[in-house]
Amino acid sequence: MEIPETGILSRKDFGVDFKWGTATAAFQVEGAVTEHGRGPSIWDTFTSQKGKIKNGHHAEIACDFYNRYEADLELVAELGFKEFRFSLSWSRILPDGTGKINQSGIDFYNRIIDKCISLNIEPWITLYHWDLPQALEDRGGWKNREIIKWFSEYVSICADAFGGKVRNWIVLNEPMAVAGLGYTTGMHAPGKKGLFNFLPVVHHLAMCQAEGGRIVRDMVQDAYIGTALSCSHVQPFSQSARDIRAAKRADAIMNRLFLEPCLGMGYPVETFPFLKGISKFMLEGDAEKLAFDFDFIGLQNYFRVIVKHSYFAPVLWLEEVSARKRNVPLTAMGWEVAPDGMYEILKQFSQYPNIREIIISENGAAFEDILENGIVQDIKRIQFFEEYLANILKAKNEGVKIGGYLAWSLLDNFEWAEGYGPRFGLVYVNYENQERVIKDSGKWFARFLKE
Repeated sequence: MEIPETGILSRKDFGVDFKWGTATAAFQVEGAVTEHGRGPSIWDTFTSQKGKIKNGHHAEIACDFYNRYEADLELVAELGFKEFRFSLSWSRILPDGTGKINQSGIDFYNRIIDKCISLNIEPWITLYHWDLPQALEDRGGWKNREIIKWFSEYVSICADAFGGKVRNWIVLNEPMAVAGLGYTTGMHAPGKKGLFNFLPVVHHLAMCQAEGGRIVRDMVQDAYIGTALSCSHVQPFSQSARDIRAAKRADAIMNRLFLEPCLGMGYPVETFPFLKGISKFMLEGDAEKLAFDFDFIGLQNYFRVIVKHSYFAPVLWLEEVSARKRNVPLTAMGWEVAPDGMYEILKQFSQYPNIREIIISENGAAFEDILENGIVQDIKRIQFFEEYLANILKAKNEGVKIGGYLAWSLLDNFEWAEGYGPRFGLVYVNYENQERVIKDSGKWFARFLKE
């Protein structure tokens, strides 16, 4: 089959310095969960519990990236990407969360870094992508203020081990998901439920976000440091005063909660008064320590959110109007395909004068991919990338400081609570035999990046 042309978009439109890459995360691809001294993480525990993951899936093998990383990184190069983002498994480096270092874990990530460098690919390290060591969760996890000390020890070890070869660092991945899905709704590991968990977890994540940045700044020469935040353009369902207020509260939680503290603005308590309760968990000096001058903010956008006022949701007083109810184009995750939402959230972030640069650190889509005769014709994904990239370019041309784009994801992988159903990859993975097949969207990127 002919691969669709790249249309009106051209790589040249983004400029010669614009970074193009793709991304993975340790727990979603590595497998090898008990090999060479790795300790259990909260996701190992969570996936072992009945009913937590769709179809009872687990990540004990996942994409077997632990054993296949060389061939997979060669695929990154074949697709034309020059940047590769991956995360470190905290429990592979520190099986008990603190204390004794597992040299085998350090060696594994050094092999990945060395392979990237040999292929002329820039490695991007994500320090925390949701897989907290279970040993630390047993001591309270993100609810325990001691985690600031635990995280600092871990970051220092990583900066020491990899800082000589890696310039690009992302401290946290989507801390809002950790606080909301992991400790409030219980949909993600560690599966804790209760609004009373939310505020201490948010504060400790925000403190670690800044402290991690400071440690890397101190230890890694010429480091390029960011943090990766999930962001969605929020719109009110109607122009009623209640719906508009609901949208502002949703925006405060989804887009401002972890961004504004690191910019020195504190938490958005005026818009969402519930956050005033976070002061109970703040010690003297914390307000200043929340701030860190990141080189970039990683913006991760997949969909837009429409909300309306609701009397049945205490504290937030809002509910999302689902994309399915609105009869709009959807991905396999049930998320709205809304490329103009990417443009709107980029413009929103550009209003903060303290943001030096934005990197699109994740963007992509899951669709119903079918492998037939060695081909995956994922036309919808190609259209998704074309439309989202067009909106990114529009924002860039209007002066938004956007320095790069990392497509999610290199490989189909373990999609957290959804298991292996949703496929986000540019490369199809047959989980029965670990065969890799470059999808038409991957071929599209290869063509686009050669222009």
